[in-house]
Amino acid sequence: MAGDDSGENQAGRSGLIVRIPEAEPAVRAWRDRLDPSARAGVPAHVTVLFPFLHESRIDSSVLTAVGEVIGRHRPFEARFERCGRFPEILYLVPEPDIPFRRLTEAIADRWPETPPFGGQFDEVVPHLTIAQGQDDAVLEDAETDLRSRLPVTARVSSVYLMIHDGTRWQQRASFATAARVARAPGT
Repeated sequence: MAGDDSGENQAGRSGLIVRIPEAEPAVRAWRDRLDPSARAGVPAHVTVLFPFLHESRIDSSVLTAVGEVIGRHRPFEARFERCGRFPEILYLVPEPDIPFRRLTEAIADRWPETPPFGGQFDEVVPHLTIAQGQDDAVLEDAETDLRSRLPVTARVSSVYLMIHDGTRWQQRASFATAARVARAPGT
């Protein structure tokens, strides 16, 4: 999710994320310093869909529909063992990334008017941003430090709706993935 002042943080903007609290001890200090979204209230996360619908369009029927879409997916584990780079961006790579891609595809299919990242990219690459808008030397320092703090393993069982209030991002709802139902043999 965005954290700069380019209009991405207008009041009413929303996004769907998977929170990765297991990564916070490893990444918090770097994110607080180098990722504007952290300073704007966004926890360590992998984005499912940003931007999502404007807050004015999110009513109980939308919340129910998001819950239904997310509820079709099973909980999963993701492991963050290495860093990756985009220009001026350092991130952690989730493995496997397919479950994140499927969540993004499912939400984008349900709300085609909200393509991931506004349709800016041909391919959406799941990632946990550590630093953005930084030069290579700063990214290298962060990556060197992070190597000693990895791997991080996370259990993913929820997706969170975040809405920008004009100053900070606030969590407004959470949506659970489907729980596996244990069945007795022969039933």
